[in-house]
Amino acid sequence: MRGPIAFLFAFSLGAAEIPQGSHVLLKMVNSISTRTASAGDYVYLTTATPIVANGGVVVPVGSYVQGVVTQSTRSGRVKGRAELSIRIESLTLPSGKVVKIAPHLQSVDSEATEQKVDKEGAVQQGGSKGTDAARIATTGGMGAAIGGMADRSWKGAGIGAGAGGAVGLATVLLTRGREVELRQGASVDVTFERPVPVD
Repeated sequence: MRGPIAFLFAFSLGAAEIPQGSHVLLKMVNSISTRTASAGDYVYLTTATPIVANGGVVVPVGSYVQGVVTQSTRSGRVKGRAELSIRIESLTLPSGKVVKIAPHLQSVDSEATEQKVDKEGAVQQGGSKGTDAARIATTGGMGAAIGGMADRSWKGAGIGAGAGGAVGLATVLLTRGREVELRQGASVDVTFERPVPVD
């Protein structure tokens, strides 16, 4: 059917589209980390939940999604948290049709629970103050034990604790913080801020 008749037929059925406000859960196919990623790297995902509209499935589970890294910043040694920005660009339906999309990243669910998504959609790694303090305390305690055994006095333990703490602090300053990591199988929640035709 062509012309006005075809248009009226399509209109009566309702054009298939991803409704504005739709949420979909995506699963990572490949792993990506700020340790090695750079702008321009591709990200591959699949839909883990269907997108439903007008009582029917518009996008089924298992549809392929492709994105690209737009920014990758490694964690600093003294300050600066790791940050990863991804732009979702296309959706490939089971029919083979490729649809351009631009959903907004809402959240990520990975093993690194301190990772969060900011309002711009970038994935950021949480701070490591607690880990750093524990590392300094542990090395300080080990230094105290060694100093006390070597000198057999509280003075030796105090010197050992100071030396151990200094080693712990140096380790913290020379070690990078945690990187943002989205491993294979990690969940990514996105939302569509505008409707997207898929037929």
